[in-house]
Amino acid sequence: MQSNDARTLLQCAVPTALTGVVAVVAGFVLAGGKGGIGATVGVALTGAVMASGLVILQRTARNLPHLFQAMGLLLYMTQMLLVAVFLMVFKDTTLFDTKVFAFTLLAATLVWIGAQARAYMKAKILYVETSRETEKTTPAGSPS
Repeated sequence: MQSNDARTLLQCAVPTALTGVVAVVAGFVLAGGKGGIGATVGVALTGAVMASGLVILQRTARNLPHLFQAMGLLLYMTQMLLVAVFLMVFKDTTLFDTKVFAFTLLAATLVWIGAQARAYMKAKILYVETSRETEKTTPAGSPS
């Protein structure tokens, strides 16, 4: 993983984790132990799905840049499908409070997306190859 990729992942994971801490405390206060567990499951699901998606998208951008946009759309659909399957499997669970889980999942997802947008806007990633960089990569004596 390149340093800017790791930085983006960190800039998304930290605010989401802080949101998760707040949600777990609020879940314990408002709904007891099951609320805290629901918040923990919600933030863990969000973190796992969004982090894996970011890593996959970064690898695709590096290795197969021509598939980047299509992979982004496919990845988004896959993430929604994974969350939907999780929701269907645990819709009638008594292991955790489903309302706290749902609100935590929503809050953590919104925070992750906002942090990811902010990280990309602040990143100074060159997307144009300058002539100096081209000269460095062209062997001496060969025509440009």
